[in-house]
Amino acid sequence: MDLQLVSFDEPAEVREFEKGRFELYLVGGMTLGRATYEPGWRWREHVGAATGEEWCEVEHVGLVLSGRAAAAMRDGPEVVMEPGQFFYVPPGHDSWVVGDEPYVSLHMLGSEDYAAST
Repeated sequence: MDLQLVSFDEPAEVREFEKGRFELYLVGGMTLGRATYEPGWRWREHVGAATGEEWCEVEHVGLVLSGRAAAAMRDGPEVVMEPGQFFYVPPGHDSWVVGDEPYVSLHMLGSEDYAAST
């Protein structure tokens, strides 16, 4: 594999949906993602509704860059993710933006399958 630089300004693919977008970047054999969600965004309403799913079944590992979002598991536990925090969110969750600031995060795991059919 050759030395490679990839710009945030040049995603390989952009998946857009109401109140959000998910940009994919192909870097060194990996697929990474950048999620940007507007206030009022909720996975169940703005991504899951298009597929008929109530819960996101994608496993995520990432880093919050700005804004805040909550993640709630099907079996009850809930957290709020904030800037500077790495996160692991297993399959079987819902998520939504908290507050009036857009939420932006980088995804190191789960990007290939996220919002693929919206």
